[in-house]
Amino acid sequence: MAKLKWGMIGGGEGSQIGPAHRLGALADGRFELAAGALDHRPEAGREYAQRLGVSADRAYGDWKEMLAGERDREDRVDLVTVATPNSTHFEISKAFLEAGFNVLCEKPMTVTVEEGEELVRIAEKTGRICAVNYCYSAYPMVRQARAMVANGDIGKVRLVVTAFSHGHHGDATDADNPRVRWRYDPAMAGVSGQFADCGIHALHMASFICNDEVETLSADFASCIASRELEDDAMVNFRMSGGTVGRLWTSSVAIGRQHGFEVQVFGETGGLRWFSEQPNQLIYTPVGGRTQIIEKGEGGLYDEASRLSRVAIAHPEGFPLAVANIYCDLADAISGEQRDSLPLAADGVRSMAAVHYSVASAKQGGVWVDARPPMYR
Repeated sequence: MAKLKWGMIGGGEGSQIGPAHRLGALADGRFELAAGALDHRPEAGREYAQRLGVSADRAYGDWKEMLAGERDREDRVDLVTVATPNSTHFEISKAFLEAGFNVLCEKPMTVTVEEGEELVRIAEKTGRICAVNYCYSAYPMVRQARAMVANGDIGKVRLVVTAFSHGHHGDATDADNPRVRWRYDPAMAGVSGQFADCGIHALHMASFICNDEVETLSADFASCIASRELEDDAMVNFRMSGGTVGRLWTSSVAIGRQHGFEVQVFGETGGLRWFSEQPNQLIYTPVGGRTQIIEKGEGGLYDEASRLSRVAIAHPEGFPLAVANIYCDLADAISGEQRDSLPLAADGVRSMAAVHYSVASAKQGGVWVDARPPMYR
């Protein structure tokens, strides 16, 4: 099978997310890195792309040059990954979708609900894929949890509790560190700090595993470090369309927690728990029965979990391979094999709506608000 051609915008040398995308995209031999505009400094981006094996004529100085260079090529890229600052996601994704390219955008997909809705409509109109990198949903045991819920293994879901909390921004004396400060500056981060950064991963995970959508929510935001304009801690209660009750906590000042991303799903006949720091295990408790540990790679898993496990049981699979699973699903989708577990633009706009309406709720003392984007009401 011929490799699909892949291009990347952003994610240059020294970036946090760039290596995970490159490891993920290339892990299974489904893609080859054919083009890139990897840095806001044109010459640095060109030089780094060539070191990664991109030919000189496809090592671009910026995304506009890449769009112009790739648009009319017979061998143009099949997929473009957008891994640039949040405020640029919409403009770049829109331009490439309208030119007929498939796009994988880093989260958050946009900074406004209106921009998100426009990307949904453009993807529908062009027939191109617009995916969002909610890569935690691609861990094999998360896919197992989703399949167990869909199969009725824990009965109708009553309650989902999720958290994404760490303590790495908990030192008030470090509040002016430029690598930290921008996350709580509305001019750079937008309307939300911690919830838009980490909380939307937790919210998406709840929707993903339950295969349901958040309908209403009530939020309480706090800036535990008083100098911060945006929240560094948030609690969001929500209700889903199917009647499930949801609780979400996200924080960056929870000193002692490292990654702190977990989800618990409680149904009528059983419960499930997944924790990102032990991603190879899914904890399952049937009603009236003993708690069990389901291990990645063991026999009897649902296909959605087993097809995405690459190494033998007891050997860990980490974050880059979760990203790789997103690329596997993208390769299948581009080749015409539908993957309903692939996070798409609809998921991205629902997340952005949740951010904006959580902000509105918190400003009004936690009133319950409709969390759905207008296009889905």
